[in-house]
Amino acid sequence: MRDPYSVLGVGKSSSADDVKKAFRKLAKKYHPDQNTGDPKAQERFAEVSSAYEILGDEKKRAQFDRGEIDAEGKPRGFEGFGAGAGPFRRGAGDGGFNFDFDVGGGGRGPRGGGGFDPGDFFDLFGGRGRQRAAQRGADISETVSISLTDAVRGTSARVVLPTGKQLDVAIPAGIEDGKTIRLKGQGHAGQGGGPPGDAMIIVRIARHPFFRIEGRDVRLDLPITLYEAILGGKVEVPTLTGKVELSVPAGSNGGRILRLRGKGIPAADGKPAGDLLIALRIVLPDAPSAELEDLMRHWQANRTYDPRKDLG
Repeated sequence: MRDPYSVLGVGKSSSADDVKKAFRKLAKKYHPDQNTGDPKAQERFAEVSSAYEILGDEKKRAQFDRGEIDAEGKPRGFEGFGAGAGPFRRGAGDGGFNFDFDVGGGGRGPRGGGGFDPGDFFDLFGGRGRQRAAQRGADISETVSISLTDAVRGTSARVVLPTGKQLDVAIPAGIEDGKTIRLKGQGHAGQGGGPPGDAMIIVRIARHPFFRIEGRDVRLDLPITLYEAILGGKVEVPTLTGKVELSVPAGSNGGRILRLRGKGIPAADGKPAGDLLIALRIVLPDAPSAELEDLMRHWQANRTYDPRKDLG
């Protein structure tokens, strides 16, 4: 039997809580239910359990530290107990492990008598030990950001899950911002033979320099000249799938909304394509114009009007 401190991977100065945490972690890792058909794991499980029988009991731990008992809990120089001592022993029939709690004066019974506490083990598996029910693994949530162009055309994005697993996720064309893609069986592992959880990939569309997304519609602020607003005309407009020609009605005010149907987010998941909503923005020339200023002074004197009259 190896030194129990080495078996549990703790130091002699470790607290009782640290010892207990180390035991729980190793017992869960090497439990026979988790390692069916692996005799080495079963041997390791028995070794971990025996080590905790010593270090999990304050009295026995002190006796071991003083050299009064050995790693099997026997007095130094005393060989009266066989190798089957300890809270777990190998079963005679199926190669598994059976509980073997001696509550008759040996100090190895449940709390109060010192030694190994079976509750420390049962707590690992919801109080049911080997009879615990299968439990589905937890889902994982992760976010991926794509460009608006990729959202329109479809793409593949590399996602690194909290488990460390890397996946290439297919992003369908026409996906909406905030849409969740479910990847079956890519979540945390199940317990007791239960199925794994799923990975929930939330798709976010990155901000575009001039397009803004509203559901399946897309908005665009379109700069136009003063004379285009007054006289009307045809102007070139960018869309998600290329440039098109737009007719600006004569006498258009700044802020007027023109709609190009079907030029928003493409149809997907049974939903129709959105629209492109174009807001006209009148832009004056960069360089000052004496001619324009004279015209505006003439209007100010002779063509006065109040665009704010409806504001009260």
